[in-house]
Amino acid sequence: MEDFLTLAKTRYSCRRLTGGAIPEDLLDKILEAGRCAPTAHNNQPVKIWAVTSPEALARLKETAAFPFVQAVDCVLAVGALPSEAWVRPFDGKNFADVDAAIVATHIMLAIHDLGLATTWVGHFDADALKAAFPEMIPYSLIALFPVGRPAPEARPSRLHEDRKPAEEWFGRL
Repeated sequence: MEDFLTLAKTRYSCRRLTGGAIPEDLLDKILEAGRCAPTAHNNQPVKIWAVTSPEALARLKETAAFPFVQAVDCVLAVGALPSEAWVRPFDGKNFADVDAAIVATHIMLAIHDLGLATTWVGHFDADALKAAFPEMIPYSLIALFPVGRPAPEARPSRLHEDRKPAEEWFGRL
């Protein structure tokens, strides 16, 4: 557990990334970490797209113009099909976005564990992304992950270690 806590505490949203191809074996490990993530009722409604070709990257980068997206040669997009997700029968809650967020978290932690860096990008034009990649149209798109190496000047945000006290996080009933 200590190793996981170290991983969880040292991972940060890296907004200063360097480009360069991500070795195929590392990309495969990241994708496999996402594929192994649990989903509600094991429905697995999630899709991960690895955007690595120059042409596809150019289209994707038009939808999220942040410097940390522009700097990399690999961006992972994560989405889920609501029609394939488990729905809680008591209130009709569809778990597509929950499942995609679990997968995305596995991806984010795997990237850090492999010595690479990323940040969870939620600020992107989903409609423009779907127009650029029609295969994404039926999906609820929840995150982009630019994957690179941390630039030498990369540091966690000054807010990174700010946490509410444990007693505000945890309740015991």
